[in-house]
Amino acid sequence: MKIKIGDISVHYIQYGKGKDILLLHGWGQNIEMMKPLGDSFCQKFRITILDFPGFGESDEPLVAWTISDYAQFLEKFLHLVQVKKPIIMGHSFGGRVAIRYSSYNPIEKLVLFGSPCIRIQEPLPFSVLVLKTLKKIPGFDSIGEKMKKYIGSRDYKAASPIMRKILVEVVNEDLSRYAKMIEEPTLLIWGENDTEAPVSDARELEKIMIDAALIVLPGTHYAYLENLGHVVSILEHFI
Repeated sequence: MKIKIGDISVHYIQYGKGKDILLLHGWGQNIEMMKPLGDSFCQKFRITILDFPGFGESDEPLVAWTISDYAQFLEKFLHLVQVKKPIIMGHSFGGRVAIRYSSYNPIEKLVLFGSPCIRIQEPLPFSVLVLKTLKKIPGFDSIGEKMKKYIGSRDYKAASPIMRKILVEVVNEDLSRYAKMIEEPTLLIWGENDTEAPVSDARELEKIMIDAALIVLPGTHYAYLENLGHVVSILEHFI
């Protein structure tokens, strides 16, 4: 299904009956990455999954959005599809949007899969420092743009120009002040070998949230899929 929100056409699916579960995918992903979870709960819950703007079959934002922009978009989307006070489950980037949304909207419960929240400033690699220096020199802007193809994360290299700007915005935002505002029960499910969102991040997140518990499972950044049966069993008891 498609729905228009402002200038953006948004692709989503909604199926099942019962209390609402909203599933939010990670960066560079789409509906399909969350559908295994939706299919596991659609007999007892109404499932809503969307392609975030800039991913899957949804349009890209026209300007560089922040996490707050995505959260405000999500508020409009849920109003239009008549979802109120959902159980939200978000992976990675989707979890970050969920944290921001849940800090000022009523939800039932929150589940975060490998969702980094607290920004820890690390020294920039030498190659990135060189790139930043070149961009300040008159006439070297074009060289800096070409270097971006070879410097940076896999997600950054794969993104369009506008999505690259968004990626820079969203990964650099510290969401800890919003996480501290969430009063609803929150479950953190992490992969013990997650290199994109280390378990140490999850332990810090657990400390600052009002009502949060951490479960560490074997696996990587996608531990929720790698341990799908176990995760579904855990969630059945939680929700």
